[in-house]
Amino acid sequence: MRYSDTHKDETHRKLLRAASVALRERGPDRITVPEIMAAVGLTHGGFYAHFKSKDDMVAEAIRDAFARSQERSRKLVEGMPPAHQLATFVDFYVSETHRDGPERGCPIVMLNSDMPRQSKKVRNAFESGVKTLTAFLAGNIAAMGHAEPEMLAATILSAMAGAVSLSRSVSDKALSGDLLQSARASIKARLGIKETTLSQARRS
Repeated sequence: MRYSDTHKDETHRKLLRAASVALRERGPDRITVPEIMAAVGLTHGGFYAHFKSKDDMVAEAIRDAFARSQERSRKLVEGMPPAHQLATFVDFYVSETHRDGPERGCPIVMLNSDMPRQSKKVRNAFESGVKTLTAFLAGNIAAMGHAEPEMLAATILSAMAGAVSLSRSVSDKALSGDLLQSARASIKARLGIKETTLSQARRS
């Protein structure tokens, strides 16, 4: 039976979704092609109709994961002034929700330690996502008048990803929550974002 191009495209999207979730849950070295195919009701034999190799699937799934994460962030901060965008994004990123949902979260937190062992194709896909997120932060940081926005953006992204990663590594939920709260406050202070300033802007 020959399926339509629409059916193939829909199957491809399902495979990417299954792969991006599995990647963020367990990392690229701990997922297999048969498990991804089975997740959408297909056999291993159908894999090569969609991808040339596992590396191709992983690279495309990473791009898909970043794209989904970026779209959620865009909708979250749409229409806000730069300082509000940054404050909202920091609160969203460095949160218990992000900590507790790695399969839906930013690929940087879950996959950064896996990248040195991956192929150039996979690393390039990951690096592209990192650059896009850094550019989003840098744009808002520049709009706030900070000097060297790209450097500050890289520092802020590292701090956010590190805070979420550390919060996942401890079993004490109270300590984990305190780590996140402290990181949010520290990051916003580094950006010069004060709650009084945000409140005044909301009222104006």
